[in-house]
Amino acid sequence: MNKMALAVVGAVMLMGLGIVTAAKWQRPSPPVLATSFIFPEARPLAPFHLADQHGQVFDNSRLLGHWSLMFIGFTSCPDVCPTTMGKLAAAYDGMNAKAPLQVVFVSVDPERDTQAKLASYIEFFNPEFVAATGPHSDLYPLTRQLGMIYSMVGEGDSYTIDHSASMVLIDPEGRKVAVVKPRSDGQSLPQIRLSEMVSDIQAIQQL
Repeated sequence: MNKMALAVVGAVMLMGLGIVTAAKWQRPSPPVLATSFIFPEARPLAPFHLADQHGQVFDNSRLLGHWSLMFIGFTSCPDVCPTTMGKLAAAYDGMNAKAPLQVVFVSVDPERDTQAKLASYIEFFNPEFVAATGPHSDLYPLTRQLGMIYSMVGEGDSYTIDHSASMVLIDPEGRKVAVVKPRSDGQSLPQIRLSEMVSDIQAIQQL
């Protein structure tokens, strides 16, 4: 190879290196989040099949084309669920400011949370929210892949349910991308603060 050819090859290699370097410098750095954690890799949810408060199928297809914020609970929950629902209702406009987002409440109490009960529950907080449930054989796999857990406590009709208090953010391609977790300031019980949640979600949506 003559000197001219070597010079051309060298120039091309340097140009390629410059493009790669520029791309790295231009890549946005991860946002600083207050109450959320971005997963190292966005992962699609395995197929699932539930029914919503209107009796319509709620499956993976209902997560496409918009952001979704999913969490689990039950309508008889005395504290965490109504508090979370109230915060989500108050934060709803802010969470939709940058991109469309749906709130999905997954009931892990299918025996008591009938379609009518779910519809009434959601109507109280925000009729635009989605409530969905199904048999435990469908709920367990879904909650596991969301990184959440729940368990029945007690016997008879007075049982309660222990469950995760975090929420999972799903992107418009139906992939889980981040988890929103309660945190403590050292002086109070862990909780998800409304302003921090809105700020985090808006930052993640713009990545």
